[in-house]
Amino acid sequence: MTEVLAATPMEAKSAKALPVGPGWWYEPKWDGFRCLAFRSGDRIELLAKSGKSLNRFFPEVVERLRAVPAQSFGLDGELLVRIGSDWSFEALQARLHPAESRILRLAAGTPATFTVFDMLVDVDGRDLRDQRLSRRRERLAAFTAAHGDARLAMSHGSDDPGQAQAWLDEGRLEGVVAKRLDGFYVEGARAMIKVKRLRSADCVVGGFRYASNSRLVGSLLLGLYDDDGRLNHVGFTSGFAGLDKAGLTARLEALTGGPGFTGRAPGGPSRWATDRSAAWEPLRHEMVAEVTFDHVSDQRFRHGTGLLRFRPDKAPDQCRMEQLDQ
Repeated sequence: MTEVLAATPMEAKSAKALPVGPGWWYEPKWDGFRCLAFRSGDRIELLAKSGKSLNRFFPEVVERLRAVPAQSFGLDGELLVRIGSDWSFEALQARLHPAESRILRLAAGTPATFTVFDMLVDVDGRDLRDQRLSRRRERLAAFTAAHGDARLAMSHGSDDPGQAQAWLDEGRLEGVVAKRLDGFYVEGARAMIKVKRLRSADCVVGGFRYASNSRLVGSLLLGLYDDDGRLNHVGFTSGFAGLDKAGLTARLEALTGGPGFTGRAPGGPSRWATDRSAAWEPLRHEMVAEVTFDHVSDQRFRHGTGLLRFRPDKAPDQCRMEQLDQ
């Protein structure tokens, strides 16, 4: 038997379309914190992708795993927090707080779920990383059947590419991950494939930031109107390849002095923000940009967006929050 209390997560490479053919297995791409969880006797470790411990931020997950009778196991999965009927990445981020009292309060009020999709160490201590995915899933299914519940659950999946494409088309997931059923667990390697669903939205450019140590535009701040007519900040775009950045900067500077965002605004407090990175220029509501995005969380773009084009034909007040609805 082998004691394994650390590992490097297997990674995924991006693709535009799902692979098809015999031997592929498809799973949802969850929008949470990737987490490796190990137990050896009384010792339990929750490890982030960086290798840092997550134990203090998710004490309820540690205790949930401690309640499993098995004294040895290793799991790969995703930490998720549900707010209402949706998973909330912001609720996860709120856990990364220096105050233990706040973490404990959040853990009690909105406990995290550990959704698992791979097994690295079996309950007898055997290292499963040299076993094929089909075998690892068999052992994971047996583990969750014996010890799982709503807060420790096995991620669903399918070998049907049509089902996987339907998940993408439905738009409720961040994407889909494809794995080989005959594949081994290769630490640190991009041995899986991830496909994200791209959508587009027309957004008002409510502000911009200068690039670091430059007087040229670094990013555009994007907004959408709500039912009360307020422009809410929903994200940013910073891909300007092929554009005349000096000309774009001049166009933006001609719009400065406007109200910017009249609802939810950017530039909130962040332990990583500097004065420079938090500073932004508010604009008049005249410029519209069409951007691509892959996922929405708490009515914001979860990641940076891709700039498709500017839309002088589009009225700013036509850019509404409904575009983010699933």
